[in-house]
Amino acid sequence: MYLAGEWADSENGEVSNAINPATGEVMATVPKATLNDVNRCVEASRAAFHGAEWKNIDPAQRGRILHKMAAATYEAAKELAKIESENNGKTFREALSEIRYGAWTLEYFAGYADKIEGTTIPVPGNRLNYTLRQPIGVTAHIVPWNFPLQLALRSIAPALAAGCTVIAKPASWTPLSLIAWMRKIDEANVGLPSGVLQVITGSGRLIGDALAGHKGVDGIVLTGGVPTGQAVMAKASENLTPVTLELGGKGANVVFPDANLKYAAKAVCFGIFMNAGQMCWAGSRLIVHEEIHDDFVAAVVAEVSKWKVGPGMSEGVRIGSLVHENHRAEVLEKLADGLSHGGKVVCGGSAVKGDGAFMEATVVIDVEPDNPLFYDELFGPVLSVSKFATEEEALSLANNSDFGLLNGIWTNNLSRAHKLARDIESGMVSINEYPVTFPQTAFTGWKQSGIGIEQSKDALRFYTKVKNVNIKL
Repeated sequence: MYLAGEWADSENGEVSNAINPATGEVMATVPKATLNDVNRCVEASRAAFHGAEWKNIDPAQRGRILHKMAAATYEAAKELAKIESENNGKTFREALSEIRYGAWTLEYFAGYADKIEGTTIPVPGNRLNYTLRQPIGVTAHIVPWNFPLQLALRSIAPALAAGCTVIAKPASWTPLSLIAWMRKIDEANVGLPSGVLQVITGSGRLIGDALAGHKGVDGIVLTGGVPTGQAVMAKASENLTPVTLELGGKGANVVFPDANLKYAAKAVCFGIFMNAGQMCWAGSRLIVHEEIHDDFVAAVVAEVSKWKVGPGMSEGVRIGSLVHENHRAEVLEKLADGLSHGGKVVCGGSAVKGDGAFMEATVVIDVEPDNPLFYDELFGPVLSVSKFATEEEALSLANNSDFGLLNGIWTNNLSRAHKLARDIESGMVSINEYPVTFPQTAFTGWKQSGIGIEQSKDALRFYTKVKNVNIKL
């Protein structure tokens, strides 16, 4: 772990195994932090936050540090992608793209470091009134296992740009790429004072809860499932600590007959089968017009049938391993439960025989809204397909979800596209491509998909607090 500016084991020396899910082999051992390690980490973070070296730094210098971090990330991207592919199971191609995206995010927020501004406010009388935007303080970042490095950098970048200090806690299944990245940043000597950025490893239930409930933590950022988000929010409420929660999703791709169907079929596959479907923003529901249903489903099946399943570092592989055999078992159990409520498998439906946590790309048609395959987040390579007849019915089906992260609309009717974008109940809508995001665009969910905003200048609101100053002249 990287605590208080130095590499350290856990207090008691305990470790856990980091496994390659494609082979079942142990890649490395990782420290299992204790509660005392958490306290040490928070104390170092608080000291760094209040220390003059970070507190009084020129904001433009924070930006220069972030640019150096981005450069170090780009330079090491292939090495880090190999580690992430082997530890997470995803393809090398996906891992490399995501890590470069993380470097891009560092660059984006580097440019914002000296542009966090207050306002002057006209008030009655002989007074001057203005606001300051100041960093929120110590931030704890609880990182998921599905995009281990990219989603860490997504929140680390704005936190540092705002002048906060950061404690990053990777998922216990996939800690290696974040640790390796932290070593690259340490070796690059980018200019971060000791304690400003730390990485602590260990049990999510123990260490994540300890960070969420710690009085010394001023803000908590979590990407994870709804139950985890609820648990973290409950712990944070003990100290009224602000949270940003990016949680689950059950995204729908709504396809109309006038869409570019050949392109849409490829994008639908990309939206559910990349990263083996282990994505909060996965398009796990396909809502397709009855007029084109059969042909479009056939096009989706034909496309994904070309996608090779195998170890993420192997040539030509498009679908890697799921993150863990236990997770694959959970996905298959949910699939079986859904099929007991109806639906017909037209592609896949099983684990891939042999070593590793591999699963076939699966397409299920005739899925009704009361089927768990329609409303439950399986977090695996399973696409549920439902028909619609009218635009109103399509909107109703898309909105018939407890989640509201990303939905897709496929049509060349400009009026229809904008009306549906307005009326669909989700934080993000993508028209005629899926999925897509950029560091400068808000990544945000409605309903049970989360609280707050990641990415974009709007993310900086979480990492800063407003102070109003009134002066009687």
